[in-house]
Amino acid sequence: MGYEADYEQALKVGRPPNIQKLFPNSKALIVSGKVIDRAMRAKGKAMTIAANGRSSIVIRGTLQAAQKANAAVIIEIAKSEANYCLISMWNIARFVDTLCNELKITVPVAVHADHFGITKASDLEAARTDIPSMFEAGITSIAIDASHMPEDENLLANIALSQYIPAWAGYETEVGEIKGAAGLSTPEEALFLIQGLNAHRIYPDWIALNNGTTHGIEESASGIQVELTRDIHRAIEKYGLSGAQHGTSGNSVERLRRIAAETNTTKANVATALQMLSWGVKVNEYGNAILDQDKNFIKIPEEGVTEKLWNEMVAYAKEKNLKAGDYKKLNLPFENKILAQPSAVRDRMAKAVEDFVYDLLVNCFGAKDTAPLAVEAILKAGSYDLGPKGSAIEDPADWTEAKIRAKGAPAKEGGEAGKYDD
Repeated sequence: MGYEADYEQALKVGRPPNIQKLFPNSKALIVSGKVIDRAMRAKGKAMTIAANGRSSIVIRGTLQAAQKANAAVIIEIAKSEANYCLISMWNIARFVDTLCNELKITVPVAVHADHFGITKASDLEAARTDIPSMFEAGITSIAIDASHMPEDENLLANIALSQYIPAWAGYETEVGEIKGAAGLSTPEEALFLIQGLNAHRIYPDWIALNNGTTHGIEESASGIQVELTRDIHRAIEKYGLSGAQHGTSGNSVERLRRIAAETNTTKANVATALQMLSWGVKVNEYGNAILDQDKNFIKIPEEGVTEKLWNEMVAYAKEKNLKAGDYKKLNLPFENKILAQPSAVRDRMAKAVEDFVYDLLVNCFGAKDTAPLAVEAILKAGSYDLGPKGSAIEDPADWTEAKIRAKGAPAKEGGEAGKYDD
């Protein structure tokens, strides 16, 4: 069969139950995050974008790039972004499905709930309701991020919440809080988390690390540590996980190519660069915003939003005392004003995102032509549920709650409050 016939068959068997129920007549191939991960692993030395869908313009541009690159992709939103974006974990699937059908997108797309943050034990109660409701709303993949708690509490939170994640869904876990002062992740920390999960027969698809990541505006030149990432991935390789790379905005193409080529990373989160490009802010070749001597953004004339709207956005930011790294909070008050711009302006915003994402997918991430591999994985399984990559290795008797707490004294403390919206 050709791709068109395979795609039609994948539509019949590859869409998870929640997607079938929500969008019974849709032609959008919205799939589990597992499908996207397997496609990257099948190609080898490839990762795809997990584009942060803070705005419908960014989602549109990303989907157009994916179609052009024939690449399977992920659209995601972080839990915290519901506080300052119109798009949230409870409506993002509807945006993705609508745009896929409008644009006639035929590549597989996963809808990921990124950084579902658990920062204290009391967060678990709300999570027991939030997680099922997000899947009911069309999420097909989730990241449980309890990495801001001590290692034992991180593990126990993942164990407690895993039962609320459908077996077919993509599942990401995290170790070593992002952008924290406690230091980078270690192989020992990663092993503790993954061994404990394995003992409870929980098999995540991805692990995210603090490997030099910074979220938002790039604040240092150090960037992602490729060797550290490679060493940690090797330490946990037998457990079948892939890597999820956070904070890619601002990192060099060379470094991102190395992450794809030298580690087991299959998912690369991109947020800030896409937001800036859509607005018409001047960025460097890595997608990191260029600030003037007064630490202000540089707006490129005739790109992104209109000059009138940009001036309004800047005035609002000044009134609210928003620094450069907080401009993300403009998404909610200005989403509808952006959508009210002339179509030519909206088109150029989406095109800027499309061009940047296409270049990443094809020339940096190695994700070109992974759409057929994702469809192939669905057809091989004959189902939306591809099953786990991992298998039982650890002895459950060694990982009771009491033994986890005894083993899990944190190796390091003192991380600052996290930034969850990559």
